[in-house]
Amino acid sequence: MENSILNKSSGNAALKTSLAKRIIPCLDVKDGRTVKGVNFVGLRDAGDPVELAYQYSQQGADELVFLDITATHERRKTIVELVKAVARQVNIPFTIGGGINEIADADLLLNSGADKISVNSAAVRNPAFIDDLVLAFGKQFVVVAIDTKNINGKNYVHLNGGRITTEIETEDWIKEAEQRGAGEILLTSMDHDGTKAGFDNVFLKKINNKIGIPLIASGGAGNVQHFVDLFHITNADAALAASVFHYSEILIPELKQALQNNNIEVRI
Repeated sequence: MENSILNKSSGNAALKTSLAKRIIPCLDVKDGRTVKGVNFVGLRDAGDPVELAYQYSQQGADELVFLDITATHERRKTIVELVKAVARQVNIPFTIGGGINEIADADLLLNSGADKISVNSAAVRNPAFIDDLVLAFGKQFVVVAIDTKNINGKNYVHLNGGRITTEIETEDWIKEAEQRGAGEILLTSMDHDGTKAGFDNVFLKKINNKIGIPLIASGGAGNVQHFVDLFHITNADAALAASVFHYSEILIPELKQALQNNNIEVRI
């Protein structure tokens, strides 16, 4: 299976290179407000998610990701009415995640306006859930999000918003998610998250070289050069960031222009 994955990846290398890279703001929401922390802790308010979603759509973001970050931990469902309000404000693809544990949850969110759904902890606990989602809706609707942390030189999957450490190596889980039909992987480095010190390019490159589905890189964006480095080093398909956009430290039109100036194809 390892060889087949590598062969699939190498076969898609030219395709990935030819596609425009995506810039994706992430709206982490708790109690109806957008929040952001460092290394998954120390959350602080970052604004109204509906207003931010509208701003990003107008600025030229390629997609949005909306995550109800405490839904799984608090054992409740994503705030559907907020999802509807956000979805009404955007004209770009919109992924929603948080507390999705069954087909009915995903169906409700997609019918509420989401273009894709993101699953994390529920998929780890029940990997067949990925198969079920793909069968019900198609792989293009299914994003598998993974929170990873380096422990003693190895990356391990973490659950419930990073609160629970598993013994599952991240690379193994990504391979399984792809085999089960995941349409995309959203990989967040807990070590880099919120630090603004740059993406985990070494690990991201390793992963992207071994999979044949799109990889969305998350965790560590602090300046424009970090995005340039990410795409040049890892060839990831998309970059996701939060606080640098929420607090207007980086403006999406300026970021895209800088990427284009560095020979990275983006949609302007």
